[in-house]
Amino acid sequence: MDKETKSVIRPTNDDARLLAKGLIRSARFGALAAIEAESGHPMASRVSVATDLDGTPVILTSTLSGHTAAILQTPACSLLVGEPGKGDPVAHPRTSLFCNALPVERGSRVHERLRARYLARHPKSQLYVDFGDFSFFRLELLRASLNGGFGKAFELEQEDLQTSMDDPEQWAAFEAGAVAHMNDDHRDAIKLYAEVLCKAEAANWRLACLDPEGLDLVAGDRTARLWYTEPLSDPKDLRPTLVALALQARNA
Repeated sequence: MDKETKSVIRPTNDDARLLAKGLIRSARFGALAAIEAESGHPMASRVSVATDLDGTPVILTSTLSGHTAAILQTPACSLLVGEPGKGDPVAHPRTSLFCNALPVERGSRVHERLRARYLARHPKSQLYVDFGDFSFFRLELLRASLNGGFGKAFELEQEDLQTSMDDPEQWAAFEAGAVAHMNDDHRDAIKLYAEVLCKAEAANWRLACLDPEGLDLVAGDRTARLWYTEPLSDPKDLRPTLVALALQARNA
């Protein structure tokens, strides 16, 4: 009689959800896997990554790129995110996201929201973001395979990966002003968020984006993700949350 096969997949828990979300939110780039339009073979391309307010990955691609033709013909694709560090690269967390690539209509409210968030993460793309042959795609999440390191495998569903929110436009309208205000007037607090609460290296940190669950901090090529204690249901709750986080960092 065959012995019962032991599953290597661990039960999904809050730590796994937070790790997967953090890998997505912090990613500067990823490996996009798609089906090549001409040959039908899988192809992988490195792409720069940002996220929408709900955590959906966003990419900006040119019609001259092979992966653009691939996802236009076959929207089903996957995105691998998670940067290796010192030592064995496969010992570091990463997650493979199963997605459908959906083009974003230029000039739409969604396009303007994604453009702002993408530029906040990739300011050098200002040189070409408005070229006529460049388009944004939302990589709508279906599920994910998370490898948190040796022996730490999880299968996550869409609800494990995305931030629940009722009104993205309300958050988008609030975000631009709040980010500018923090970067102009509260760089000391941002530095505390990154270096004390996120334990990041000392650098010229700034706030790139915010959402109902946390802050995305950047310093050149470095990124850090700071989670709130609890998700926010209304952007008006952000100010007292940021004040509390700054106080927590100063007392640490």
